[in-house]
Amino acid sequence: MTEETVELKLPSRIESIGEAAGAATDAARRLGFTEEALFGVEMAVREAVTNAVLHGNRRDESKSVEVGLWGTEAELVITVRDRGAGFDPAGVADPTAEENILKTSGRGILFMRTFMDEVTWERPPDGGTLVRMTKKK
Repeated sequence: MTEETVELKLPSRIESIGEAAGAATDAARRLGFTEEALFGVEMAVREAVTNAVLHGNRRDESKSVEVGLWGTEAELVITVRDRGAGFDPAGVADPTAEENILKTSGRGILFMRTFMDEVTWERPPDGGTLVRMTKKK
């Protein structure tokens, strides 16, 4: 059985988004995920890391974004953690609601939920927000 484990500790910079997305896509490719799944993994990781950099850590480069990838041929689990104040995903407006259709924010969570099979948020006791996303074959 093929297994993948990758751990990244990245600075809160826009450039970290592409690095994390590339690492996730590469891991999923090595595990044999389809091209369609690779696209979804890349989009979900881009959105999660963007949220961590911009909203969680507020681009504070003294705070890191931690990305963990653990996978087998059956599934890939991705975690993205910021060190910011945290947030409640239930408080994010539904971007598909008529009053929000033209707004440019709030789509990241929708994309994560659309492209991944499971998405959960945690508030670790030592701070920040951790999003856990699972993609199954």
